[in-house]
Amino acid sequence: MSDTPELGIERRGDVLWLVIQRETRRNAMSHAVLAGMAQAIAGAQDDRSLRAIVVTGAGDKAFCAGADLQSAQAFTTDYAEPIGHLARLLRVARASHVPLVARVNGACMAGGMGLLSMCDLAVAASHASFGLPEVKVGVFPAQVLSVLQHLIPRRKLAELCLTGATLDAAQALDFGLVNAVGDDVDAVLQALLDHLLDKSPAALRRGLYTMKAIEALPFESSIAFTESQIALFALTEDAQEGQAAFREKRAPRWTGR
Repeated sequence: MSDTPELGIERRGDVLWLVIQRETRRNAMSHAVLAGMAQAIAGAQDDRSLRAIVVTGAGDKAFCAGADLQSAQAFTTDYAEPIGHLARLLRVARASHVPLVARVNGACMAGGMGLLSMCDLAVAASHASFGLPEVKVGVFPAQVLSVLQHLIPRRKLAELCLTGATLDAAQALDFGLVNAVGDDVDAVLQALLDHLLDKSPAALRRGLYTMKAIEALPFESSIAFTESQIALFALTEDAQEGQAAFREKRAPRWTGR
């Protein structure tokens, strides 16, 4: 994985950072950004030493303003291709067993709401704003709905989609769109990462797999799946170590296996 002029890819310890580097365009998505992000997230699945992936934008004005409407092909590069770049990225994120964390450093609009919603956790700066303004330019947040529709109440979702209204960071927190908000977004992010990175990597991987697998299942199918999964959790080296550490009153030494 290597960065491009439009997408910075940097490893910081156990965390992979994906930074949209289009600050002059309010970090609007380009096809290169979407393709690079999908490739990086897919590649991260094979690296057992990675514990989390942070998605953010450069600067402090915008997380991502959505599609770049200055581009003649803002929404697709090939109408004959059934799978677009954003849809491909959302599929890759959905399949990720490495936790994705959105660092919302400013305006999060349109397709940017898709990037936020595809992440498992999210923090936001106090000045961040959120919205789905697509109706103002004659389109609709269709793909975004696939990952956003279960995160916030149906009435509020309809209001955002149908009116183009915006939310401030406090409202986003109230509606459960983000986990935490603060004036210093990096301090808030680090606090969340600190709570994440000391946990069992094996439990996190298998846990995300389980959560995503049962999300759309009816109860009987869900309980049948999860009762088999708990036995597999217990067989991991991390589960054995975690229980031993608990009994011995010491910090666990995770192997991630």
